[in-house]
Amino acid sequence: MGWTECDCAAGPAATRTPHPLPAAPAQVARGRCPHHLGDFLSVSASVSARRLAAAALAAGAVVSAVALPASAADRRPERPKVEISDVQYDSPGRDDRTNRSLNKEWVELTNTTRQSVNLDGWTLEDESGRTYTFDGYRLAGRATVRIHTGEGRDTRTDLYQDRRQYVWNNDHDTATLRNDRNRLVDEESWDHHLGGGSHH
Repeated sequence: MGWTECDCAAGPAATRTPHPLPAAPAQVARGRCPHHLGDFLSVSASVSARRLAAAALAAGAVVSAVALPASAADRRPERPKVEISDVQYDSPGRDDRTNRSLNKEWVELTNTTRQSVNLDGWTLEDESGRTYTFDGYRLAGRATVRIHTGEGRDTRTDLYQDRRQYVWNNDHDTATLRNDRNRLVDEESWDHHLGGGSHH
């Protein structure tokens, strides 16, 4: 900044006081006292102060957003991609252990996503530890597959455990689905006091 001396003080005792000159605003006439710049300097200072305050508030908002803890909704467990959607644990009719009767006992799995899920190595197990392991099967998006207890030919919609005895207890039991890393995916439990022969 350049410096000049004031020559506009009123009265015979006028003194000359040095003042900093701004960067020569176009509207200030040459040789004019810097006192006349009062309004211009005040407005400039006010605008600068407002800009600094706005920047500080914006920075504070960013820090607050980063520091906020996750909401309860964010901590909710995700819905499994594949779920046990239905269980027919009590085969209709007489339990005569025929293959037809065994195949009327089943567990149904549904893919809740649009993408296919590879179930190779996944397991379906009852409370007694009887386990069915999926072998090279991929469940299409939004599709459902039934895992029957008896013998049969596997298709996209029906799989068979190839057993000669029932798996799921009628009075109470739990079907547990685990992935190929032995992590729990879903499970369904039932009790005979609830009535009926299926659970969904």
